[in-house]
Amino acid sequence: MEKYIELMKQRKAALEASGKEARGHVRELLDENSFVELSAFGFPQVPGENSSDEGVVTGFGTIGGYPFYVAAQSFESDFGGLTKFGCDKIAKMLSAAEKNSTPVIWILHSQGAKLGEGVGVLEGIAELLLKATQLKGTVPQYAIVGPTVYGAAAALAAIADVTFFLKDSAMAISSPLVLSAKSGKNLKKEEVGGFSALSHAILPAVEVKDFQEISARIKEISELLSVPVIDAELNESTPALNEKADRENLIKLLENSVELGANSCPQVRTLLGRVGGISVAAVVMDKMQINADNLKKIRSFSELACCYELPLVFFVDCVGTEETLAVNDSTVLKEISEYLNLLDAIDTAKVAVVTGSAVGLGYSLFAAKSAGFDFSFALSTANISLFESEKGAQILLSDVKDGNKEELLSNYFAEYADPIFAAQGGYLDNIVEPQFIKQYLIASLQMLLR
Repeated sequence: MEKYIELMKQRKAALEASGKEARGHVRELLDENSFVELSAFGFPQVPGENSSDEGVVTGFGTIGGYPFYVAAQSFESDFGGLTKFGCDKIAKMLSAAEKNSTPVIWILHSQGAKLGEGVGVLEGIAELLLKATQLKGTVPQYAIVGPTVYGAAAALAAIADVTFFLKDSAMAISSPLVLSAKSGKNLKKEEVGGFSALSHAILPAVEVKDFQEISARIKEISELLSVPVIDAELNESTPALNEKADRENLIKLLENSVELGANSCPQVRTLLGRVGGISVAAVVMDKMQINADNLKKIRSFSELACCYELPLVFFVDCVGTEETLAVNDSTVLKEISEYLNLLDAIDTAKVAVVTGSAVGLGYSLFAAKSAGFDFSFALSTANISLFESEKGAQILLSDVKDGNKEELLSNYFAEYADPIFAAQGGYLDNIVEPQFIKQYLIASLQMLLR
């Protein structure tokens, strides 16, 4: 008996040693002593090889009491190389996550597929990516990008609902060395695939300093998704908005907010948070111009809100379409179609507040009742019009003689851009003094959630 107990201890010690970093990250992320490993000895025994794992650690545990399944790639085993057996091991865990409706966390650290695996690993990768895609919208998936995430593992990060980047994180579909060489530049891996470098990837990315912060962020998001309504102050005004209804003050309306995708599209910020204790997905614009990237970011975020039944709140400040040749010859028209198709298909509650400008398509796409918004409000300082103010004034008031620029703009607002005209047509539910907009939002959300 002692012989077999000792043998088991030796095997477990070898297992721990072979994936020390991966298991260390898992335990650092999860609540203390909550990790239970699955398929711990699930790797093929190859004659003549002293293998102790299959490059991936799977199991389950809790963060703040919330349960999660975890898959962590072990870089110590052939640089985290994906194998057919390893893909099958992860797919088995994903099936359990789906059956138990439990979120998944990916801790990614890999340089791609293991050499010598052949077509078998490609089949395994296809199965794994498809399974992760099928889980999207069913259970939340979180990805943590390690110092090296190349090849198929990068696709898993893109599938995830939230992707965490550390300071030394680098993610690329190909090797950064190859990408750097082909670009003719000598770039560091972070300059190729780091948080700031991937500004056009439109990922739901969050930059963090360590695993403790990741754990805290996942707990915050879990509470937003799992506890949609909590008690909060319902009649609180926001005097700062009367002084300046800018993006920073609007974001302060959100409690316990977590921003996704801060590395892309600076004209539009997307945040999960609460308004009056109600979980929402908020889109906050700042003189946004309509282009393909901005639309893609809004559409992807709206899809996330739909999947987890979060109300959408749009703070609209859109000056219309970006008038450049690059935007004209882009997927912007396709993105408009895809966005409207999603907006029409989802049952998520939708509330729009025009906080700055809603010009042209900026109104049609993001505030119009005909686009599917349940409630549409405008701040008393807002501008709703066919054209951006200066251009509109030049076109419509061109017959005004000897008028200076300020006079033209004042006349244009009074005659064409004042939100009272939209309200008189029945297109706005109300025009609100900025400091009281939170109260209107709370009342609207409470009505829609009943």
